[in-house]
Amino acid sequence: MESKPDRPTAKESAAALLDAETARATLADGIATPSWFFSSIGVAIAVQIATTAAGLGDDAPWVLAAGLAVFAAVAGVQLARFRQVNGVWLGGLASRVVLGTATPGSVSYTIALGAAIWAAYGDRWWLVALWAAVGGAAYTLSGRRWMRTYRVDPAAHARGESLAWLAVMAAAAIGGLAVLVRNA
Repeated sequence: MESKPDRPTAKESAAALLDAETARATLADGIATPSWFFSSIGVAIAVQIATTAAGLGDDAPWVLAAGLAVFAAVAGVQLARFRQVNGVWLGGLASRVVLGTATPGSVSYTIALGAAIWAAYGDRWWLVALWAAVGGAAYTLSGRRWMRTYRVDPAAHARGESLAWLAVMAAAAIGGLAVLVRNA
């Protein structure tokens, strides 16, 4: 006859939960971002915005691909560096900070991209550069803001978007981009 393991008491369960919360808070406080983490992602986003606008404005779709490749390379390197420095993945970091699904990042990106595309169609290349820089800076600030809020309350910010939702959004973005390229 097998013996059933003893169930912990309510006091033991509460103590274990308190220990887990303390460990999570300690981990959140100890998270370090690699050098140039946010800035390099912001610069890559600025390049991606500028190349998208230039590719659409000059009817050169290959320029779009170059900008996406730059962003993908920087994002991949920085996420690998983050893992190397901390030894952990943070839920929400890749989606909210790197892919920009945090509200301030996505709103600022959309505005900057739209304004840069508008400027490119009007051959206002200095405005394309300005809007790309503004979009990259706002993206950087959004990432830093998310990290600060994560450190204050890791439980509330520990999750990012689901992989299925990100796939749907990526498909919609690619579809919209294809329509723009086709009609350019």
